Amino acid sequence: MKKLLTLLFTFALAFSLTMPAFAQDAAAGQEAAPKAEKKKKEKKAKKEKKSKKEKKDEMGGETK
Repeated sequence: MKKLLTLLFTFALAFSLTMPAFAQDAAAGQEAAPKAEKKKKEKKAKKEKKSKKEKKDEMGGETK
């Protein structure tokens, strides 16, 4: 009987330690990743546009 209770408590302890892993919402994590990638792409596009504009201004300044 004592071994059975020990085994039961061991499983209860192990299960309670793994609960945070089960509590994670996988769907929310999957949806957040594309949004983050989209924001990164938008920032990259803005930087490229800004750098192109700066290059254009530099080229225009040299010819004047």
